[in-house]
Amino acid sequence: MKTLLSVSFALLATASAGAHAVGGQDSYELVEKGRYISTLGDCTACHTIPGKPLFSGGVAIDTPFGKLLGANITPDQQTGIGRWNFEEFEASMARGHRRDGKQLYPAMPYAAYTKVTREDNQALWAYLRTIEPVHNEVQTNQLPFPFSLRLNMKVWNWMNFAEGEFKPEADKSAQWNRGAYLVQGLGHCGSCHTPKNLIGGDKDAEFLKGGELQGWMAPNITGAAHVGLADWSEADIVQYLKTGANRYDIASGPMAEAVENSTQHWRDDDLMAVAVYLKDLDHEHDKPAPLAATDAVMKAGGAIYADRCSGCHTPNGEGIATLFPKLANAPLVNARDAASLIRVVLAGNRAGSTDAAPTGPAMPAFAWNLSDENVADVLTYIRNSWGNAAAPISAEQVGKQREALQGE
Repeated sequence: MKTLLSVSFALLATASAGAHAVGGQDSYELVEKGRYISTLGDCTACHTIPGKPLFSGGVAIDTPFGKLLGANITPDQQTGIGRWNFEEFEASMARGHRRDGKQLYPAMPYAAYTKVTREDNQALWAYLRTIEPVHNEVQTNQLPFPFSLRLNMKVWNWMNFAEGEFKPEADKSAQWNRGAYLVQGLGHCGSCHTPKNLIGGDKDAEFLKGGELQGWMAPNITGAAHVGLADWSEADIVQYLKTGANRYDIASGPMAEAVENSTQHWRDDDLMAVAVYLKDLDHEHDKPAPLAATDAVMKAGGAIYADRCSGCHTPNGEGIATLFPKLANAPLVNARDAASLIRVVLAGNRAGSTDAAPTGPAMPAFAWNLSDENVADVLTYIRNSWGNAAAPISAEQVGKQREALQGE
């Protein structure tokens, strides 16, 4: 999951501002709290190229409007954030402003980070001050004209941004509110899992009901049946976020990165709070009728599945827990957008690795020996078997995805 976090560096305000400074220095406890907050926010994803110094920037972020690069957020005086102060940092988090007052692009998810408390921002700020400064000039704005004009963001904010810290709901438990704070704020889950409008803003009425991201489909993660997490227990959600796999699914693509960089390192109580919150969201969904087993496409797809897929995913689509994903009655399989399914069949995939599950299983690519029609047939069969019911996939859809993958 990739986002552009533009943060600041300078002396933290005062102890009375909540920094708990000792002898002019930030306390160990505050810095460690900030380190954990940076993990909750997955700052590494957008600001650290693998093999390069921490938070030195340059990670490419592909958006529907062009490319942006993650900023250097080390305390370097020239190319990083070494000349910023805390109030400027707070402005970037809460309002999406750069140090010069100009608007950031929403690839930095300030629409979510605005919910982060000032106290947590102060801890994050204290931690960022301890990072090794790295001199690395990054030209973050790679967008073509007219998207390169930051003036456009005034209109975007007017239509899509509501500033304000998270406010707990009085009729919900402390655990539920903690989960809501993490999902809506630091975790910025909606950046990937919420559908977007034509200008890239969240469709708030469809919060966490699934969104397209860089050729992948981030699935519905509400408690909805059929397309969501209704069948997952809270323990299943915790296991998935902690290890990258559970009895239903295995993390892949951007989600595997999020698990590797971020959620595997969350405290168990925070993971459980997220699970409690997600399970409480949106339980209603209209399940369509599946295609008849006698349909010609279903027969063709069934034959391909038996030959190419059943060895790992089993003949009845149950898979092997934590090794080969379950396809039967699976939310991602039933998603309205089959981009992830098409991508994985064509290009293959290796699951992420975590401390708890260091060896990630892999799926081979089939682009070399399955035609667009073959892929469409087998995925249509999978999406309408074993309790699944979803729209058929066309050869044209597969062809477009194949072309996009070749471009990558």
